[in-house]
Amino acid sequence: MKPITLVLSVWLAGMCTHAAAAQPYTLDQLLSLALQGNKGVEAAAAGVDAAQAGLTTARAYPNPEVEFTTGRVSARQPGAATGIGQTLSLTQRIDLPNQRRLRYELATGTLRAVTAGQEFFVAGLVAQVKRGFYETLRREAEFAAAQEDLALTQQLYNRAQVRVDVGDAPKYEAIRVAAELLNAQKNSQSALLRVNQAKSFLRQQVGGILPAGFAVEGQLSGKPSLENLERLREVMLAGNPELTQFRAELQRARTAVDYERSLRMPSVALKATSSRDPDTRDTQFGVVVSVPLWDRRQGPIDEAAATAMRARSLLEAREFELTQQLDSAYQQYQIAASQVEALESGIVRQAEAALNVAEAAYRYGERGIIDYIDAQRVLRTARNDLIAAQFDLQMAAVEIERLLANSSAGDPS
Repeated sequence: MKPITLVLSVWLAGMCTHAAAAQPYTLDQLLSLALQGNKGVEAAAAGVDAAQAGLTTARAYPNPEVEFTTGRVSARQPGAATGIGQTLSLTQRIDLPNQRRLRYELATGTLRAVTAGQEFFVAGLVAQVKRGFYETLRREAEFAAAQEDLALTQQLYNRAQVRVDVGDAPKYEAIRVAAELLNAQKNSQSALLRVNQAKSFLRQQVGGILPAGFAVEGQLSGKPSLENLERLREVMLAGNPELTQFRAELQRARTAVDYERSLRMPSVALKATSSRDPDTRDTQFGVVVSVPLWDRRQGPIDEAAATAMRARSLLEAREFELTQQLDSAYQQYQIAASQVEALESGIVRQAEAALNVAEAAYRYGERGIIDYIDAQRVLRTARNDLIAAQFDLQMAAVEIERLLANSSAGDPS
């Protein structure tokens, strides 16, 4: 047992030393790196650039159409001239002012929707980075607690083994502690694995710009300050980027209906033609009007109207869903805050005191090894519950911040 424990302790200590030697990153540094190195941010920015290019397309004027024909003129009557005949025509389509305005509003609506989509993606990325950051802090705290349990259990095993060797305790006592020691070793290994998994998730969110060997610097404790629920609802409904995107798409869909209706109007083009044959030269100017007699664009109008109705329904449904999510996150925040307060102020301290009493009683032979192990197990459970409650509190605040897309919503007080 002792050689195995020694090897495991040396290995775990080496992993801890390697993590401590890695460059530590604060939450703000990780967020800055994520905005620089995450490829999704680049893709979202490219989408905004494409939408901005759409404004240039909407402002462009129609290109003129130039037509040139040439051929040989043959005489069909005596005395008529023969030679080369040529015709040159120029046609310039004219944008109706209303159609041009609506087309530009469509492009502007697309830009608003894409920009809001970019903000929505960034808000989600920030939430994921914070989740990974606090998850790493949680797993490291659990690993530190597991290491402390392992050290205490090792000391307890050494003490029990001495008592068994001198005949002050039955052999069962050493066997019982040995089983607890194996369990503590397993918990330490599992805790270290969860630390590495949390770091891997965090690096996925930040991107390759974050080195593989890194550490995090921060605190899991601390209660984020929030306003009352009614105020949070108002802020969310007014500024949530996902809702802003839905509203922009709804406005764009309504504009598309007006634009399709405007295409019912006749289109106008100016045309100039110059013809030349061996005897004469003919120049003409005129207007070309496309009359929407057969195609009244009823299909595109109905399609645009249905798209607008769908966008409105999606907006109303999403507003309701996000409101429910905010209410749930706020309740989770309150529950987690109560659990943290109860654990910090009473339960953990009482478990620590009970362990100290059990240790003293065991040392003086007033209590058996089972009482000591039970007290240690109670403290371990209470401490892990505190770490989990602190993590849940931070996650509730991060979720509320994501819904509000406001980095000041979850600042620790």
